[in-house]
Amino acid sequence: MILVTGAAGFIGFHVARHLLDRGERVIGIDNLSPYYDPRLKQARLAQLEASENFVFLRLDLADRQAVSRFFEDHAQLTAIVHLAAQAGVRHSLSDPFAYVDANLSGHLAVLEACRRLKRLQHLVYASTSSVYGNNEKLPFAVGDRVESPASLYAATKIADELMTKAYCHLFGFPATGLRFFTVYGPWGRPDMSAFLFTRAILAGEPIRVFNGGEMERDFTYVDDIAAGVLAALERPPSIGSDASLPHRLYNLGNSRPVHLMRFIGTIERTCGRKAILEMAPMQPGDVRATSSDIDLTTRDLGYRPATSVEEGIPRFVAWYRDYYRV
Repeated sequence: MILVTGAAGFIGFHVARHLLDRGERVIGIDNLSPYYDPRLKQARLAQLEASENFVFLRLDLADRQAVSRFFEDHAQLTAIVHLAAQAGVRHSLSDPFAYVDANLSGHLAVLEACRRLKRLQHLVYASTSSVYGNNEKLPFAVGDRVESPASLYAATKIADELMTKAYCHLFGFPATGLRFFTVYGPWGRPDMSAFLFTRAILAGEPIRVFNGGEMERDFTYVDDIAAGVLAALERPPSIGSDASLPHRLYNLGNSRPVHLMRFIGTIERTCGRKAILEMAPMQPGDVRATSSDIDLTTRDLGYRPATSVEEGIPRFVAWYRDYYRV
């Protein structure tokens, strides 16, 4: 049985769906936080609950007593995909304690459970490309230094990686951290650029374009991300007297950075409407460019992202129009 934390979230929903599609039994937990419209989260859950192999429990990982009871009742878990987190760089400027509760306390709760689960074979957890901060070396490689985060969000994710490494050293369970690069696609988060731009363009409202549009992102389609998560799950780091620490880190990106104006143009063409652009300066905590070096991921996990923005954006816009009836 596999646990997916953050199962009502964007990536968690898609990972759970892919696991169910291949016949796995999945338990999903989520606190259904109001960071964005909980109705979207409930709609995702309704899709998952159509499967008899899926069970959902509402649970906040920052609630230590409730988490302890949950893992006592589910000691048979063999794998955990830990995707629950407080996401968003800009939101961390206004609500920093949400990141401490979800990303530090919540992650620690999962690690404490892992040290006690006798049947656990692998912990796979979410990190982020934001850990690379303002590193000017592109593409970002897993071996690059990450001591200069540009946001509290990034700092909490670096801490998650370090805590996990320490627990793997102390207690010997295998874990893999995945640094996600700008994920987009159907059922996406309303605070992400694809969602924000599509909504505004269809409504005839202006969109804010930061740094005068001089930005690049390694936009990665969500099904490619989910495939990478499952590939990692199937390949836990080795445990043994002659093995290194059973903890690995990998980039999950498209490895083909896209200029922001090309991204906006693709949405415009798909929607059949021009965007109203409001140019704005760079925002605090943001970075100009991201690009993933996935050579290690491809070598170890067989990860090969296949979806360009010209393919992925029309799929997202089609979902958006259908879901919101516009």
